[in-house]
Amino acid sequence: MERATGFENQRLVVVPRPLVREALTRPITSHLVVTDAGVFPAAADHGRHRPEGADETVIIVCVAGTGWVDTGGARTAVGAGTAVVLPGGTGQAHAYGASADQPWTIWWCHVRGSDVADLLEGAGVQSGQVIPLVAVDRLTGMLDEIITALEKDQSPARLVATAGMAWRLLATLAADRRLPDKGTPLQQAMNFLADRVDGAVRVADLAALVGVSPSYLSRLFRQATGGGVLAHHTALKMARARLLLDTTDLTVAQVGRAVGLQDQFYFSRQFRRTHGVSPSAYRAERKG
Repeated sequence: MERATGFENQRLVVVPRPLVREALTRPITSHLVVTDAGVFPAAADHGRHRPEGADETVIIVCVAGTGWVDTGGARTAVGAGTAVVLPGGTGQAHAYGASADQPWTIWWCHVRGSDVADLLEGAGVQSGQVIPLVAVDRLTGMLDEIITALEKDQSPARLVATAGMAWRLLATLAADRRLPDKGTPLQQAMNFLADRVDGAVRVADLAALVGVSPSYLSRLFRQATGGGVLAHHTALKMARARLLLDTTDLTVAQVGRAVGLQDQFYFSRQFRRTHGVSPSAYRAERKG
């Protein structure tokens, strides 16, 4: 028989629903509020079935074992090192649970608020999609912070604090979704550009190097960065130029040459286009 809670060494915090409704009327927590959070170790027989979905968005991070999630009439396996997000307020039925042979260990939280939909959209998350994670420990650390805070109390101040933690959790998930997997053509190309900030690169040559067509490589860069291959390389050059202007006594011309732009006037135009000020004006600004 499936069960929702009651697992050995579990941690579970549920914010009373009157407090949730009140939090959703306040300036900060109206944008995001954690309503439930917990960790279920080796959760044998764990399962939840919601024929009408949930008001809250459910975030599950699987760190060990396996489980499953049902959305849209289809079942998807969930393994260690992955996350699943089930958007709330959609009315869409969903279910999830631990596998029988290797019950999962999951960290999870439920959230509500006006910012949730934008954060999920930014992450490119589809309901029930299994998301490979770049750094599981980082996300479970954030969830541990949330659980620990709510275990102390569910005061308005604590709900504000955990809202910030949850916003960071979702923003990290969104960022991780945009980062390329190690060994992929995109990651290889990004590494190549990062190692050659002081040089010039042709898109066709870079595409051939990583084994894809120039048009496909350009599409990968637009999806990951919002711009093209050369725009990303220029951004890397400008970041290096900022560092050199801030930390060295190199002249503007020398900085330009250090990032592969031999013409001082062209370098200055590129720098101004990126930063809105000339290299000299940037260096003169008070920082820190």
